Formats: sequence, structure tokens, C-alpha cells
Amino acid sequence: MADAKQENQTFLTEFILLGFGNIPNLRIFLFLFFALIYFVTITANILIILLVVIDQHLHTPMFYLLGNLSCLEICYTSNILPRMLVNFLTKENRISFNSCFLQFYFFASLACAECYLLSAMSYDRYIAICKPLHYTMLMSVRSCLLLAGGSWLCGFLASICTTLYASWLTFCGPNEIDHFFCDYTPLLVLSCSETRETESVMSILASACTMPPFILTLVSYICIITAILKIPSSIGRQKAFSTCSSHLIVVILFYGTLIVVYTLPKTKALRELNKILSVFYTILTPMLNPLIYSLRNEKFKEALRKAISKYIH
Repeated sequence: MADAKQENQTFLTEFILLGFGNIPNLRIFLFLFFALIYFVTITANILIILLVVIDQHLHTPMFYLLGNLSCLEICYTSNILPRMLVNFLTKENRISFNSCFLQFYFFASLACAECYLLSAMSYDRYIAICKPLHYTMLMSVRSCLLLAGGSWLCGFLASICTTLYASWLTFCGPNEIDHFFCDYTPLLVLSCSETRETESVMSILASACTMPPFILTLVSYICIITAILKIPSSIGRQKAFSTCSSHLIVVILFYGTLIVVYTLPKTKALRELNKILSVFYTILTPMLNPLIYSLRNEKFKEALRKAISKYIH
């Protein structure tokens, strides 16, 4: 049985990513649109990393975590967009079996790491607003590095099991993935082996990656909002909320689209909607995150102005 499974797996050596091939007239427009998004994403996130490194005023736990998020977003979008752009230009939508599962592994790892990193950032804001006198003790540089490193480690370790379970499935045709990247749901649809056990295991692992950080983030913001409402002055409330509003927007964007995509019924009628919503958390969110932070954070804007004036003059 094991030999037969291995033979079937090696028999199918590649997949075809259909992507947005059902609208060929918009191929050039979509290429330019996603190329612009990729350029803005990489540029904006690199800018954040550079500013966090060179500006002493940004050497705080919040900005260290933001620098990690920017680094993660660069990896996250680079795992999907370059191949997608090549497919628009060459119409060469083939991806090898190994490349497909490698892409899935990095996607799952980085998505899981982002969940934990966002929860670490929400914990940082909770300490800053609800326990300001203990902030320097609870959120030291060491604590910050442990939270960031733990987020990356959890993501890459947890996704090993998920990817292995998916790669053990038997694929004997057809090989067309109705998506723009290798995600586990369209891969399960193509498998000709029994997937119930694999689906259960992958659902448990996915829940372990998303539910604990989501609950921690949710609890943190319930405590933050409760604390803000208790502040007597409206100016104080506004100032407190402005320190965490940008992160709250990022969390809502990421989790909102992620939850909708993976809870929608996997019907053929909703497949295109699922694909469009996937664009939000895989491509648009990595671009919007640095823009939201840079536009809404006064300290970051000041650091950017200083850097520009320094290099222009």
C-alpha cells in the first residue's frame, strides 16, 4: 500500500495553478496591478526595517516587533507574488510537486508566525496602556526578542506537520489547482485518496496556530478598550487609543479575511469569492500594514521626516 501511494505521488510530478486565468483580457492589467503592489510592499516594509534600525528613538519593544512584522511581510508576499507575476507574463502556470509543497510550507509557516506576532504586539499595547508603570520591566528588550523569536519558531515548527500530512496524500489527476498559490484546501480537492483524517489533523494544527493568538489578541483589546473608557478626559482617551488603533486595524484586516476564507463553504459557486478574499490576507494586507503604521504613528512619521531631511540636505 505504501509503495503504491509513493508510485502515485511520483507519477504526478507537477500541478497547474489556474490563478485568474478565467479573465485573460485583464492579464496585462492584473500583472501591472500586482507588480505595483509588490513594489510598494517591499519598499514600504524595507523602509520600516531601516528606520527601526537607524533611529534611536524607535529602539523600543513596539518598533522591534513592528520591524519583525515588516520582515515577515516581505517573506510572506515574496513567497506568492513573484511566481504569480511570472504566470501573468508567460502563461506558464506549471509548478512542480516539490515546489508547490514548499510554497505551501512557507505560506503556512509565515501565516502562523504572523498570528503569534500580532498577538505579541497586542500584548505589548496591553502592557503599555493597562500596566504602564510595569512596562519597562515586563517588556524588556529580552522579552521582546523572546516573543518575536517564539512567533517565528512556532510558525515554522507547526507547519512541518501540516505540510507532511498534505504531501502524503495520493495525487493521480487531475492536476489543476483552482487558486493563485498552493493552499491546502484546493490541494485536498485534487487528492484521490481518503482525506477525512488529513482534514481533521490539518484543522487541529491550523486551529492551534490561529486560535490561541487570536484569543490572546481579543482579550488584550477587550482589556485595552475597557481601560481607555475609564480614562476621565477625552484627550487622554484619544491619546491612549491612538497608540493602538493602527495595530487594531491591522489585526481586523488580517483575521477578518482569514476567518471568512476558511469558514466559507467550499462550494464551486463560492470558489471565485474565496480566491478574491485570499488576495486580501496574502497580498493586500502585507502592503497595507506598513502604510497604516506609518500614517497613524506620530513617532514613526517624525523619524521618517528626520531621515528624509538628513539625506536631502
